[in-house]
Amino acid sequence: MPIPTIVHLDADAFFVSVEQALNPSLRGKKVAVGGRERGIISSASYEARACGVYTPMPTQRALKVCPDLVLVPHTAGVYGEYSRKLFDLCEQLTPYVERNSIDEGYLDVGPCGHKTAAAVEAVVRGLQQRIWDRLQITVSFGLASNKLIAAIASKLRKPRGFIVVPPGTEAAFLAPLEIGRLPGVGTKTEASLKERGIERVRDLFERPEAELRSVFGEGWRGMLAMARGEDDRVVETEHEDAKSYSQQETFGKDISDFAEIERVAKGMIDDLLPKIRADGKRVRTLTVKVRYPDFEQASAGHSLPEAVELETPFYPWIAPLLKQAWTKRRPLRLVSVKLSGVEAPQAQLEMFAEGDEKRKRLAATLDALKAARGSGAIVRGAQIKK
Repeated sequence: MPIPTIVHLDADAFFVSVEQALNPSLRGKKVAVGGRERGIISSASYEARACGVYTPMPTQRALKVCPDLVLVPHTAGVYGEYSRKLFDLCEQLTPYVERNSIDEGYLDVGPCGHKTAAAVEAVVRGLQQRIWDRLQITVSFGLASNKLIAAIASKLRKPRGFIVVPPGTEAAFLAPLEIGRLPGVGTKTEASLKERGIERVRDLFERPEAELRSVFGEGWRGMLAMARGEDDRVVETEHEDAKSYSQQETFGKDISDFAEIERVAKGMIDDLLPKIRADGKRVRTLTVKVRYPDFEQASAGHSLPEAVELETPFYPWIAPLLKQAWTKRRPLRLVSVKLSGVEAPQAQLEMFAEGDEKRKRLAATLDALKAARGSGAIVRGAQIKK
């Protein structure tokens, strides 16, 4: 049975939460962060929101609707520091973390080896608790099969929300929600739709194509797909602090030979691991990505129980990950391999040390031969064409 693996993290009133972490006496009060003179409210506590304070309301207006509002000026530099700590905690759970903004992002826990939905939910709830224990700020999570549903779910029960949407129930989850919950439906569009009687997501499916086209233009089909909960975007892990090793190959002509593509991908493992050893690092997560001629792409990943610096633990995972990503079985334009979850080497248990040391010495010898005589000096068995 499919399990939800995509997580959306949305910090609750982030700037205010950070100020409350720095000054706990502000907890439970009507608090907002913003400038007093000609300023705007950039963050408001949920107590302040209940009184009508919102972002980006002008500060003077906020003080009128909520006279006992506690106004706190921005603390320079501290929000970025808390954001880094927040996402560092996320990356202790999975290397697949996409930082969308200072207080919002996605996680993919699929490659971490959890076998059941209950196990995934437990580790994500554990992350939510660790964030509170370490940083004293609250966050809301949505756990689903894709980014669209996870993001919508994370915002439904704030603060400290946690909603799980089981795979296969995406359309049923969205159907009763207000139409404004869908991304791209702004205030004006929502008002226009409600005038037409489209108040809930399910109402879209009761309208003829001509009406939907008049409202959404050529994007009406995409709007219906969104209303069904369809989203194939992947969690993008590249950011300035990310560390990974990757390689890709664009084929001279589109290729559908599985054995050849597997051989090429294993060759990338052979090329990347010497670089990792040279850097004195280990890696834990393998990601295989494929791209079709129309530039549509898909990926799949797996994390080992512990980080390694040797090729052999990753070889057996190339074929299953390639099959998992290459579902359409159309010819491929490109294949790539990425190794992430980078760690510094740690001391090995004595019972495993002898075998590992032999493999490391062999790897070091092969690396030296390649460096002295070129990469073609050593050809591994996986690279011999059948």
